[in-house]
Amino acid sequence: MKRFFLVSLMTSAAFAAHAQNYVDNARVVGVEPQYESVNVPRQECSNRWVAEPRRIDGRDVGGAILGGAAGALLGNQFGHGHGRQAATAIGAVFGAVAGNSIANRDRRDGYEQVAREVTECRVVNDVQTRVVGYQVTYEYRGQQFTTLMQDSPGAYVPVRVSVDPVGR
Repeated sequence: MKRFFLVSLMTSAAFAAHAQNYVDNARVVGVEPQYESVNVPRQECSNRWVAEPRRIDGRDVGGAILGGAAGALLGNQFGHGHGRQAATAIGAVFGAVAGNSIANRDRRDGYEQVAREVTECRVVNDVQTRVVGYQVTYEYRGQQFTTLMQDSPGAYVPVRVSVDPVGR
């Protein structure tokens, strides 16, 4: 008996719940997209040429080295014992001085302008407009309603209709 009473109570509750709510279609009267402005950062780079001063060292050590070697060979031809060693050293010194003087006679110290490419980057904010939803106006049984929806519904929008009894 208890089981029969419980089953009939559950069945009537299911029918009562089903009878109170149902879904119907309402005619869409207007759809207006809703926009939002968003800053989108991006990097913008450009290249440009810059002239920079660079120090020029006018010295060439190759002449001093060759002159020193040639002077040492020449000085080695003179004298005996310690005298030969002294003549070789003196020949190397004078040869280095002479070689340096000859190699660097037309050179000057100074600066020259050297161009190089420089890349400069900066962040630029682009404003983009995006659709964030739709304001939908619809009509159901002679009354107009407005709601915000994520997507555009088309010609009809489903609506949930709830029926509640009115007490005395």
